[in-house]
Amino acid sequence: MQSNSQSIWWPRIAAFMLAGLAAASAVYWGLKWPGSSVSTAASSVTASGNASSDPQAVARALGGGSGAIAPAADMVMPGVGSRLALVGVVANGKNGGAALISVDGKPARPYRVGARVEDNLVLQSVGLRSASLAQSAEGPANVTLEMPPLKK
Repeated sequence: MQSNSQSIWWPRIAAFMLAGLAAASAVYWGLKWPGSSVSTAASSVTASGNASSDPQAVARALGGGSGAIAPAADMVMPGVGSRLALVGVVANGKNGGAALISVDGKPARPYRVGARVEDNLVLQSVGLRSASLAQSAEGPANVTLEMPPLKK
């Protein structure tokens, strides 16, 4: 007695496909069920996606402390260094980087290298834990701000 091997596989494939469709349908309707935790989590993520970030949290993530930060040099422009505080830096080798600088005790804002921090100061460069400010991007550094040493 000979049997066609092809005729044996067609019912098996059809049964497997129907079982897969039934499982997919059950998962779909289970996720659509009212009060499902997955759908409420997805809506809360999209709702909070537009919220602004906390500058102090960003400062802590970049290594800034909560204490006051003293400038390293304040010779050319007296008084400017005491108004500025370096909260965090992101040093990026060739492309420059960015610094979180607080002006007059206000929340820290990010500045890229070359950006104007105040009317007469430009962020000239950033180091591992310092930032240099000058009157122009090409001129000598007028003020160098440093972050406090890390606590061990």
